[in-house]
Amino acid sequence: MNLNEPAKPSNFIREIIDNDLQTDKYGGRVHTRFPPEPNGYLHIGHAKSICLNFGLAGDYNGKCNLRFDDTNPVKEEEEYVESIKADVRWLGFDWEDRLFFASDYFEQMFEYAVQLIKCGKAFVCDLSSEQMREYRGTLTEPGRESPWRNRSIEENLDLFNRMRAGEFPDGSRTLRAKIDMASPNLNMRDPVMYRILHASHHNTGDKWCVYPMYDWAHGLEDSIEKITHSICTLEFEAHRPLYDWYLIQLGAYRPQQIEFARLNMTKTVMSKRKLLELVKGKFVNGWDDPRMPTISGLRRRGYTPESIRLFCNRIGVSKADSTVDVALLEHCLREDLNKRAPRVMAVLRPIKAVIENYPEGKVEELDAVNNPEDPTMGTRKIPFSRVIYIERDDFMEDPPKKFFRLAPGREVRLRYAYIVKCEKVVKNPETGDIVELRCTYDPETRSGSAEGRKVKATIHWVSAEHAVEAEARIYDHLFLKDDPGNVEEGADWKDNINHNSLETLQGCKVEPSLANAAPGSRFQFERLGYFCVDADSKNGKPVFNRTVTLKDEWAKIAKSEKSGSQKQDSN
Repeated sequence: MNLNEPAKPSNFIREIIDNDLQTDKYGGRVHTRFPPEPNGYLHIGHAKSICLNFGLAGDYNGKCNLRFDDTNPVKEEEEYVESIKADVRWLGFDWEDRLFFASDYFEQMFEYAVQLIKCGKAFVCDLSSEQMREYRGTLTEPGRESPWRNRSIEENLDLFNRMRAGEFPDGSRTLRAKIDMASPNLNMRDPVMYRILHASHHNTGDKWCVYPMYDWAHGLEDSIEKITHSICTLEFEAHRPLYDWYLIQLGAYRPQQIEFARLNMTKTVMSKRKLLELVKGKFVNGWDDPRMPTISGLRRRGYTPESIRLFCNRIGVSKADSTVDVALLEHCLREDLNKRAPRVMAVLRPIKAVIENYPEGKVEELDAVNNPEDPTMGTRKIPFSRVIYIERDDFMEDPPKKFFRLAPGREVRLRYAYIVKCEKVVKNPETGDIVELRCTYDPETRSGSAEGRKVKATIHWVSAEHAVEAEARIYDHLFLKDDPGNVEEGADWKDNINHNSLETLQGCKVEPSLANAAPGSRFQFERLGYFCVDADSKNGKPVFNRTVTLKDEWAKIAKSEKSGSQKQDSN
């Protein structure tokens, strides 16, 4: 698959794979996997993992599996499974015939557990979850062994089979590995492998009432699928000894686990638990709300898969935790949309302007450039007539010195059209609000013709007779703080929510070419920003989400850092 992106920079994971290929560690194979839990929608942090795992497999002519770690039926749903598949496809990746579920291996995992019981490495424990926490110990104190740790192999086998048969209530018994209650790694202190859970599973129905714990299942899945490089985030580094212990005891194939730093980004949260709180608390309008960092939310907002892959490529891969400024993600989007998004004219906060010396009933078809970055996109015709709408912010009755747009007695150029001059302001006699401007135009100044004079500003407009009424949703960051999840003890991270993160504008006026724009279409509204047609749109009544502004904060940050570096070098 050619994604038309720059070559990937080298990183420590690529160096490991290169060395493994040189030593023929896995017979020249590179086989990765993307293993989400279907307990929520994927977010931009998962996009980094998707691009990494599928990207590495593609670069090394290897394979990448899509596998669902569906070991907890209480929190998992088919809705999440389907959304994850859609997100991976949308990002541009294909798992071909390699779609797997942890639940595909439940029978094999159960037999592996029986194998550990038979060799004295696992036992059925009657401690409650609260008692287990008490027995576990602390980082500085060893744990205590369960009173049931030394049950006979025969009793453990009998109890474990009866657990599977459904004889015991939820939480009454667990199957635990017999490792070391004094281990400095708390994950090795006789971890739970199975718990009793009488719950229907989205994939297996009511077949099971004992379910494997994530740490028991995860390493086995990689082993069964013969994964070569099991790439995961740093929080799983302390779990690696446990995964290895299980596979060593079973004499099973062992992949190489490699940990990298997860993505942290300003102005958002990356915890699926917190994202679920936002959805359930109705702080947002669902998982695909354009303010959410979910892939579905970014897609609805107007992000392109190319921009997200570009972002993931630029942030790179490392072992050190860091936080990426959301401005870089927005910069990557602008860079992509600047090349592909058609330019159109829209007026979000309209004020009517009547050009008094323009003939009544006359309509001109003016040529407008679709995208100056891509001449192959050509031009389109836009209608011009006596009455137009301009942006309310483009007029001031008493302007300051450096305001160069329209004002009484001042001239501006209308984009692709003529120079106009404001002659009169019409106000509502009761409120004093400006309701209309009276202007004149110079017919000798049509854009593209020989122009005898210049003006200091060009503004956008829409013909009133031909304008299509639209709704625009102006989105801002969902959180006020750069690190909204970092709060003092007793404080609520949700207090950092920006309650003005959505402004809905009714009565916007857009050019007629946008009347039936398809949902998902992206445009640059000239001078206003990039916008995407929302799924709520209906024919003739479009709804637009502002994807991102034209102002590039990341370019400003990068320029400032470069300037500071140059000054430091000169010193």
